[in-house]
Amino acid sequence: MILYYIIFPFFYLLSLLPLRVLYWLSDFIYWLVFYVFGYRKAVVLKNLSIAFPEKTEEERIIIAKEFYGLFIDTFIETIKLISISKKQFLKRLEIDVTVLNELQKTNQPIQLHSGHFFNYEFMNYAFAIHKAHYTWLGIYSALSNKAFNKIIYDMRSRFGTTLISTKEFKTSFHQFTAQPYLLGLAADQSTSNPLNAYWVDFFGKKTAFIKGPEKGARSMNTAVVMVYIYPKKRGYYKIECNLLTTTPNGLPHGAITKSLAQLLEEKIKQHPANYLWSHKRWKHEYDEEKYKHLTID
Repeated sequence: MILYYIIFPFFYLLSLLPLRVLYWLSDFIYWLVFYVFGYRKAVVLKNLSIAFPEKTEEERIIIAKEFYGLFIDTFIETIKLISISKKQFLKRLEIDVTVLNELQKTNQPIQLHSGHFFNYEFMNYAFAIHKAHYTWLGIYSALSNKAFNKIIYDMRSRFGTTLISTKEFKTSFHQFTAQPYLLGLAADQSTSNPLNAYWVDFFGKKTAFIKGPEKGARSMNTAVVMVYIYPKKRGYYKIECNLLTTTPNGLPHGAITKSLAQLLEEKIKQHPANYLWSHKRWKHEYDEEKYKHLTID
C-alpha cells in the first residue's frame, strides 16, 4: 500500500482546488479523450445510433460531445468529493426527500433503483445524508489496484455509507437486514447471462436487464423508489425520487424491471447526453426462441 501514500496526498491536494479551477482541467482532459484518444467513441456512437436512429450523424456527435463533457466532469467532481464539506455539497444539490421521509416512518426497507445518470457519485452522498435512522448501503465493484480502491472506498464512505462489494454481497448482505435499510442499486448494467435476465423494450429493442434488483425487492418485501439525477448547471444537480411500490410482490413478475427501463428511456430522451453511453447497453441480441419466456411486454 506504499503507492496509496504516494497517490492519495496528490488527489487530496487536488480536491482542495475550487471547482471552477478543476473544470479547466476537465475541459483539457475532455479534449484529449474525445479528440486525441477517442476513448470508446465507437461504442458511444453505436449506442446513440440505436437509441436515436431518427437523428442525423451530426446530431448524434453533438450528443456524444456533451456526454464526454459530463463524463469527464464526473471524474473531476469525484476528486472534489474527497474533501468537500457537507455544507458545500448540499449547496450543489437539490433533492425532495418527502417520499423517503414518509417511508422511513414505517421502517420498511427501501430499495432505490436508478441508472448511470450524471453525476451518480452525488447520489451516494445525498442518501448518506438523508438516510435518517436507516443504514445506507452502497454496492461497489472493487478495483484491482488496491491504492485506488482505498481512495474510492474512503471517499464513498465519508458521509456514512456502508459499502458492500459485489463479490461479497451474497454472503454479507444478510448482516444488515435485521434493521431498516436503504439499498442503492444502479440497475442498468448489461447482464453477463441473457438467460438470467428480464427482456424488456428499451428504445424499441428487446433488451436484457439484470433480475437481481427486482428479485431482492420481492424477497425482502422492500419499498421501491425510482431515482433520477441530472445537472441543473455545471456542478449543480437535482435528484428526483418517485415511489413505485411498497408491495413488490403484488406486481407482476418483471414489472419493477420494466418500470426502470421506462424511467431510463423517458429521462434519456429528455436529456440524451446525461447517461453513461460508454458501456455496451445492447450487448446481447434478442432471440425469441431462447428468451420468449423471459420477455416482459
